[in-house]
Amino acid sequence: MRRINAREIQQAVAQLCIQANTRLRPDVLAALKAAYQTEKNKRAKDILAAIIRNAAIAKSQKLAICQDTGLPCVFVELGADLRVIGDIKAAINKGIASGYKKGYLRNSLVSDPLARRQFGYAPAVIHLDLVSGDKLKVTLLPKGFGCENRSRLMMFNPTAGPKQIMRFIIDCVKQAGPDACPPYIIGVGIGGTADYACLLAKKALLKKIKNKKLKIKNSSRWLSKINKLEQKLLTEINKLNIGPMGLGGKTTALGVSIETYPTHIAGLPVAVNISCHALRSATKVL
Repeated sequence: MRRINAREIQQAVAQLCIQANTRLRPDVLAALKAAYQTEKNKRAKDILAAIIRNAAIAKSQKLAICQDTGLPCVFVELGADLRVIGDIKAAINKGIASGYKKGYLRNSLVSDPLARRQFGYAPAVIHLDLVSGDKLKVTLLPKGFGCENRSRLMMFNPTAGPKQIMRFIIDCVKQAGPDACPPYIIGVGIGGTADYACLLAKKALLKKIKNKKLKIKNSSRWLSKINKLEQKLLTEINKLNIGPMGLGGKTTALGVSIETYPTHIAGLPVAVNISCHALRSATKVL
């Protein structure tokens, strides 16, 4: 059995904090550039150009892409044949505190959610999955709350069809309007329980944005159905004319990603987790 010291995890998480907050994900940047090329609204085009310039400055000067450096969400895939020497959760939280301080990233957490005091950099929200192998994969997603506040969950009847689900997702974007800093990336979770659907929606944001329509003729029947639903949702959302920063244009969303999971015969949970244009995440395998 392979062994790894928790200190290595701490160091990796600290690096991921700075990387995620200062370097926009390549697929997000590519989607922004593609949107800039196709956007016809001059004001929307200018805003997209400013967003792209902002990402370039953040990377070159090692500055935060956004002043809201988010609540760190950490996704860990722990191999069954790997033994961690030390406390993995403590290592992650120490790494976050270290990375945020070193990167001069804003402290956005309150340890007491009701009294709204006792500020700190941690604890993070940690999701731990056991997988096969002897590796450890860590993904950091700093989630800003302008967009997190627009999360929604709907417990549909099991008889609900794709049209009802689409209306719900599109309505979520309508209600978000300009408030969550469009253009958006929309994560959708379908299935499981109420809490698991919400987790699926957030995990969907970790998937690469599909910048072009997929050739789905060779996909499985179920995957084809999901891909078609993602593409149809993106088309309909971009007809809302919310546009970049809510000032109009056809670029309301850069992408839609759906994750599904088996569910109970009596229910159909659907969750939506919206990200602003600064969708930040970074991954390291140890």
